[in-house]
Amino acid sequence: MGEIVNLRRARKQRDRRTKEEAAQANRVAHGRSKAERELTAAQARLEAAKLDAHRRGREADDQA
Repeated sequence: MGEIVNLRRARKQRDRRTKEEAAQANRVAHGRSKAERELTAAQARLEAAKLDAHRRGREADDQA
């Protein structure tokens, strides 16, 4: 026979695990210094500019 499992307790453990994963992601996102946040923002802007530079046509050309 298999092990008897209390479904209520298992559900609570699953919910706690999910909340802890979300909390960890928030710690990573919000637990950084101002310099680190600015560096990440600058890198994102640079990547966006690189991507836009490789566009094949202008947006006005696409609409015409």
